[in-house]
Amino acid sequence: MNLFRPNCLRRMTRALLIAALAAAPLLLPSPVRAQSDIPVGVVLPITGKEARPGQYQREGIELAIKQINDAGGIFVKSLNKKLPVREVFYDDGSESARSASLTERAMSSDNVVAVIGGYSTALGEAESVMPDRYKTPWITPGAAATSIFSRGYQYTFGTLSSIENLGLTTGQFLGWLVDQNKLKKGLKIALAVENTDHGVDYVAGIQKWIAEHPGYFTVVFNEKFDYPGATDFSGLLQKVKNSHADIFLSDAHLPDYLTMQRQYLQSGMYHQMISYGARGPEADARKAMGSGIDYIFAAIWWSKDLTYPQVKKFNTDYQAFTGHAPDSWYAATSYDAMRMLAQSIERAGKLDKTAIRDQLRSGELKNSILPTQVLKFGKTGQVSNPFVIVQNKPDGKVDIVFPQDAATGPPVAPKPQS
Repeated sequence: MNLFRPNCLRRMTRALLIAALAAAPLLLPSPVRAQSDIPVGVVLPITGKEARPGQYQREGIELAIKQINDAGGIFVKSLNKKLPVREVFYDDGSESARSASLTERAMSSDNVVAVIGGYSTALGEAESVMPDRYKTPWITPGAAATSIFSRGYQYTFGTLSSIENLGLTTGQFLGWLVDQNKLKKGLKIALAVENTDHGVDYVAGIQKWIAEHPGYFTVVFNEKFDYPGATDFSGLLQKVKNSHADIFLSDAHLPDYLTMQRQYLQSGMYHQMISYGARGPEADARKAMGSGIDYIFAAIWWSKDLTYPQVKKFNTDYQAFTGHAPDSWYAATSYDAMRMLAQSIERAGKLDKTAIRDQLRSGELKNSILPTQVLKFGKTGQVSNPFVIVQNKPDGKVDIVFPQDAATGPPVAPKPQS
């Protein structure tokens, strides 16, 4: 057979051409799928011990996302169009290990542009190791321990001022009550705090204020309790009673506040002032104990009674979106976290995570609903907005009582004896 006959050549050429055309799709690069949305990870507890505040924080984020998407989305300059935000949500079940793994999944498998999450110090510390590993911005609206922001992380941000400043503000408020002749100088303080960095920072803030203002107060009791896991505080409270302190200060998350205050009431103790750190005005506490939480004061990151116009609008929008009013501070810090992220994405002009990180570092949210009306992350990634002190009053009322320029009512001190 002569392979160089014309018919054979034509058949070979035709076969080679067909084979080349069949292989062409494999050799060409895959078409790039058009970006249709902006995926944002949200990792919060809506089950487990921290379910209630976690749900409130999720509601704040989802309200912000709804408002952003209702306005057409976020403009991305590199794509020359607006894109909607798509929430990639995971429930961590109030478990630290699960919180860390879900944050990792969102950053790696889901390839989100950022993650908002980490309610509580324990959950936040677990999540905080992931942002730098995956070069993905992470904003926590619910963890404020110094340990998270003192490790030099470059992609970590927080919308809560530090717990040390919470303790410092508590001391400042009590000292102001002395200066107003509502409390006497030299009163004794008992401290009972959770055995976490959160508790350590709270005590550090209290003790720093006392050291800077000698003669005002003396700490006569300072002990830690297990977190999470404590269910019986009777032994600890007996020690508090035996200390003969005038003021009782605890640093507790919501479930422990509910349990401890219930057992405090059962003990029949009385102190001139009582605080559970950032807990006090929550609706669950009022439902559980009624007048038993009257006159408790709390240093919190936000109050629905702030007089800013944007706070009033947020209150109205949140009520319409969720069917209930904001409970304490939880939804506000997460709402502004999402708004700050949206602003940073738009200013970055692209969905590059490091570019978004850089805008989070340098930007300011100037219509913030938080105290001072400006949200700006500091050098460590944490904000430094001031706290407000609120105090529970009879008939379910809650007043801002400090600082004076934000007050909606006067402080009651000392607490009336029942």
